[in-house]
Amino acid sequence: MNNTFTAELASRVGSTIEIATDNNLIEGVLASVSLGVVLVIETGGYSDSNRRYIALNAINFVRFSSAA
Repeated sequence: MNNTFTAELASRVGSTIEIATDNNLIEGVLASVSLGVVLVIETGGYSDSNRRYIALNAINFVRFSSAA
């Protein structure tokens, strides 16, 4: 995966993020970025905090929420 993409994600740890893959749309807080994987703590849904590990090469796009 592109080092620039990884570095940009790493600089935004703690931000609210939306990640799209081929099969899922994950919304939550970007918790960490490591070699080839991001960790998102999902917000909303039926559980208080679901941890989702997503392979960087599975990500189609990301969107960060804008501050009001």
